[in-house]
Amino acid sequence: MAEKNKVENQETWALVNSSKVPQTVPSAPKWNDNTVHIVPTSPENDKKARGSALRQVLAAFAAQLGTVNTGMVFGFSAIAIPQLKATNSILKIDDSQASWIASMASIGTPIGCLLSGYMMDTFGRKCTLLVTEVPALLGWILIIFATDIRMIYAGRFFVGLGSGMVGAPARVYTSEVTQPHLRGMLTALASVGVSTGVLIEYALGSMLPWHICAAVSSIIPLVSLMLMFLFPETPSYLISRDRPQEAKSALRRFRGNNYNLDKEMDALVNFSNKNNIKRLTGFREIMTAILKPNAIKPFILLFLYFLIYQWSGTNALTFYAVDIIKDSGATVDKYLATVILGVVRLASTIAACILCRRCGRRPLTLISSIGCGLSMVGLGSYMWLLEYWKSINIPATWTWVPIFCIFAYTITCTLGFLVIPWVMIGEVYPTQIRGVIGGITTMSAHAFIFTVVKTYPLLADSLTRHGTFILYGCISLVGTIYFYVCLPETKGKTLQEIEDYFSGRSNNLKTGRLIKPKVLEVRKGQVLP
Repeated sequence: MAEKNKVENQETWALVNSSKVPQTVPSAPKWNDNTVHIVPTSPENDKKARGSALRQVLAAFAAQLGTVNTGMVFGFSAIAIPQLKATNSILKIDDSQASWIASMASIGTPIGCLLSGYMMDTFGRKCTLLVTEVPALLGWILIIFATDIRMIYAGRFFVGLGSGMVGAPARVYTSEVTQPHLRGMLTALASVGVSTGVLIEYALGSMLPWHICAAVSSIIPLVSLMLMFLFPETPSYLISRDRPQEAKSALRRFRGNNYNLDKEMDALVNFSNKNNIKRLTGFREIMTAILKPNAIKPFILLFLYFLIYQWSGTNALTFYAVDIIKDSGATVDKYLATVILGVVRLASTIAACILCRRCGRRPLTLISSIGCGLSMVGLGSYMWLLEYWKSINIPATWTWVPIFCIFAYTITCTLGFLVIPWVMIGEVYPTQIRGVIGGITTMSAHAFIFTVVKTYPLLADSLTRHGTFILYGCISLVGTIYFYVCLPETKGKTLQEIEDYFSGRSNNLKTGRLIKPKVLEVRKGQVLP
């Protein structure tokens, strides 16, 4: 009996290894968590399993270069407002005008998010990325030649419109042209772009007048516009428009000639057919798709994520960095400290991209929520002590504490909050309406940015500055509970697996745990037990 089983096993393995598999072999059973899969391995198969990493990196870089402009938009108010408030400024502004300069970009941004969301699903990801650079260029030109405050307002609105339009398509384009093992890291390049833009603007502002900074900033959207002409539309979008041959050609350009396209193309086509993915044209069709569980569940998840993240105070610190450092009681030069802060933010963002591939979404988010909460409470507590010392005429001590808290906040915020939710925009939504609902999500995020940036001066006057920072810290700490309970882990999962999870067809994104099938690797010639 044992000999018979051994012979049958050997014959089964020979059939699996054979290049001439009979057509009468029954279809494979569905995989589940307890199935043991027999997978023959060879260097040639391993090489063909993954496409060209270089091509995917270049495509992601071109798509997300425009996000550098977003960082410049964020950083511009921090360096321009002190210059415009200076006694020798040609355009003198007051505190109310300063708050409008800081927040005007955030009025245009949500509009840009909605426009780009509709355009992505109607005209394609690539076309949207091309169009988005036009308002960004127009905005910087208006600021360069501004002769009154209204031109600056208009310029800030248009650069905000451009930064809103680029956010979702840059991440969606990247997520759709990259493979799962690269997707998280390359989608996070958008956050690196934002941090790079903030650093460049801080550095320029420490040396140059604000209108020259605007002229240098206009170079980025121009270069981004030219680079996107070199890359094709995403295969997922082309499949959804019933253009499989164009999709296969595009996939070959993103993966290289040595990659086995058939398997990935079959997966894209089969998933499209299984879920009846087609173009939605009417408002009713779009709303019906948005209200389905596979769309509304991740939307609520990210909506609350952005609410907590923005009200932890990150953009209040970014937009008013120079003034906050000056008022914190730190003794270092405010412009030097701001530039160093930009360097730290950029380095932390690069580290976050690497960690995003290694650690997953949940651990980095929890690090951010706890770290941001503690550092903001620490900064607010020190500023309260500073006010108390001034009231009783005691010289300030421990002046390194506020700088430490600001830098600790920047590092911990960047590791999770500044990267993870933006990466997830390109991951968690169904292909059919990824553009529209991704645009709505980024619109919500930037609406929160506007409320935080615009209300910061008001909160600082009513609650005092130290009370405002303590409020931000408490919101972040309370948010830790929400993230621990509700945030799923999407690291290493295909877009199809993630969509199945939110649709209720699968349960393989359990929080904090990655479930993978058990694989038994057997090399050629080895006898099965």
